[in-house]
Amino acid sequence: MTAAALAGLREPALAATRPEVLGRVDEMLGLHLRVTGLRAAVGDLVEVLGPQPLLAEVGASSTDGLTCLPLGDTRGLGVGAVVRHTGGPLRIRVGEQLTGRVLDGLGRPIDGGPDLRGLPEVTVDQDAPDALSRPRIDQQLRLGVRALDALVPCGRGQRLGIMAGSGVGKSSLLSMIARGTDAEVSVIALVGERGREVREFLENDLGPEGLARSVVVVSTSDAPPVERLRAAFVATRIAEWFRDAGRHVVLMMDSLTRVAMAQREIGLSAGEPPATRGYPPSVFGLLPRLLERAGTSPSGSITGLYTVLVEGDDLQDPVGDTARSILDGHVVLSRRLATSGHFPSIDVLESISRVTSAVTSADHQADATRLRRMLAAHRDVKELVEIGAYVAGTDPDADAAIARSGRIDTFLRQSMSESTPLENTRRALHDLVAP
Repeated sequence: MTAAALAGLREPALAATRPEVLGRVDEMLGLHLRVTGLRAAVGDLVEVLGPQPLLAEVGASSTDGLTCLPLGDTRGLGVGAVVRHTGGPLRIRVGEQLTGRVLDGLGRPIDGGPDLRGLPEVTVDQDAPDALSRPRIDQQLRLGVRALDALVPCGRGQRLGIMAGSGVGKSSLLSMIARGTDAEVSVIALVGERGREVREFLENDLGPEGLARSVVVVSTSDAPPVERLRAAFVATRIAEWFRDAGRHVVLMMDSLTRVAMAQREIGLSAGEPPATRGYPPSVFGLLPRLLERAGTSPSGSITGLYTVLVEGDDLQDPVGDTARSILDGHVVLSRRLATSGHFPSIDVLESISRVTSAVTSADHQADATRLRRMLAAHRDVKELVEIGAYVAGTDPDADAAIARSGRIDTFLRQSMSESTPLENTRRALHDLVAP
């Protein structure tokens, strides 16, 4: 045997005979474990050994040991349990075979489909693309929803927030977009959802057609907070893999608020001081790190659509306010429209896209501005019209809106099963506002 061959065998042989270093659980408090006797970096995974092995992520390190956040149920776990280092941070499998699959918050399949062994593994954390390497957003992405494509156009690689209170139709709007968009792949993260709603979303809202070109990451409300938090990063990492492969991806996350709530639970348990409405500072550091990973890159794009569950329909909610400051636009859903049976319940006057001028033609912008002026004028005189006190001729925009109110309402309404091509939307918009 040659010297080179012997040298190649030396390192594996040494690794096989090297004793494994084990630690132990010294304290269990709140949402974290204190582990001593083990060396690991922040972000690494450790495994608590026992009848039901439990993974935990290292959240902090000190001279007293490691503070670890469990990724599963801690029932039956006690002080003295043996802990081993897994060798690195959380890794997930990625590849084209993920389309049509449903994964848990750690990237493991939960749909009963084939195992993912054989697919390449990647770490979950990755830096956002460098600011100067990002191509400019200059192409509109069809979402299939007339109110959005006409008045709140979304650019390929844009990040858009969908702001609303509970029960106003955020998830239903996302499912419409998943079926109607012309993006090549949809990655959908359901974070903190009710377990009952997951199957309904997959079978009714998304449907076989939408699921066939989607990857769904699910972490329900009863999952540990670390898994709920990690689900957002797992979905983002999967979207990044498709983007790096040259694909144009839509990343839909429902909801960003529940991701922030998971980080709040973790931060408060670790001893962080509560700040605005109980959210610790780490929440407001987490959001830009997550949201900036979407967008364009030299090889592809990720268009990010993030729902934000605002408390009490208050758009000045801390998470909503922070998200609006980072994202490239926002869509506001109105409870008043939702309760009146208007779907999708988009308040187009309160919604805005910051890339409109870059992705639409001058004619489209003029038509959209004309319709917005008509809607705003009608809103101002609505009460006068209802009591018969409005005098025709007072406001030309209001007169036009009143005369076309039925057509405008029909244009802005859309059934969940309907998807409108972009050219049809532009033509309908022009016909609607034409003199």
